[in-house]
Amino acid sequence: MAFNYRFAIFLTLFFATAGFSAAALVEEQPLVLKYHNGVLLKGNITVNLVWYGKFTPIQRSVIVDFIRSLNSKDVASSAAVPSVASWWKTTEKYKGGSSTLVVGKQILLENYPLGKSLKNPHLRVLSTKLNGGLRSITVVLTAKDVTVEKFCMSRCGTHGSSSSKPRRAANGAAYVWVGNSETLCPGYCAWPFHQPIYGPQTPPLVAPNGDVGVDGMIINLATLLANTVTNPFNNGYYQGPPTAPLEAVSACPGIFGSGSYPGYAGRVLVDKTTGSSYNARGLAGRKYLLPAMWDPQSLTCKTLV
Repeated sequence: MAFNYRFAIFLTLFFATAGFSAAALVEEQPLVLKYHNGVLLKGNITVNLVWYGKFTPIQRSVIVDFIRSLNSKDVASSAAVPSVASWWKTTEKYKGGSSTLVVGKQILLENYPLGKSLKNPHLRVLSTKLNGGLRSITVVLTAKDVTVEKFCMSRCGTHGSSSSKPRRAANGAAYVWVGNSETLCPGYCAWPFHQPIYGPQTPPLVAPNGDVGVDGMIINLATLLANTVTNPFNNGYYQGPPTAPLEAVSACPGIFGSGSYPGYAGRVLVDKTTGSSYNARGLAGRKYLLPAMWDPQSLTCKTLV
């Protein structure tokens, strides 16, 4: 079970409202993710996509373009505008070298074959629809009208293994689930593109792809893909208990640019035409807002801008 990045943001905002400083929290728990000698997902990894519910073609293309941008050399980076690929390169600093993600098969399940209210076992079943083997990640994406167990209460997504037995997790294929929170809880799962449910009520940022739900999904998908390749079976890099670990990105909640603090995402880039906020360029002219990732060399949460 992966520690929920959004729940970590909620805790940070809660402490800020209560008068605790983020610096004090960091001093109490130094940010060091220990390597637990387990398998990491390195080399060429196929990413298969299960679309559960109705997504528009534009929504699907925003997400697919993001995944393809992770290892793309076609988007030039600069000091002013880094790329999605430069964000992903931080995962190379973890043991084992690079993780090259390649989009594989996709399946559209627009008729809700398991209903519109899913439990954890349903996610595991869906993750086996396109089982690509041990060198793959199956990403299950649920539409805005689909509820999932603990969605919007303590998580916005998760990652795990298709094996139902914890001791045999490494024998299964890795999977990720991310839900679209647009109608259910954008203040919880799509911040900073929506007013937060709790904490300081700073103005929301404008979503770079014009879709609060999908741009929120990108943040959570980015988080979970990085967490998955560096801790696929709960014996990779993490801090804390394996049942609720702080991982590569979930260890850095609410940080998108320099100078961030609870309730403030940090200094990011703003598109002069649309007013949208972003910190990375991707394929097809896409712009994305990506969270900070823990850097095992500097032992800090690294931002793009």
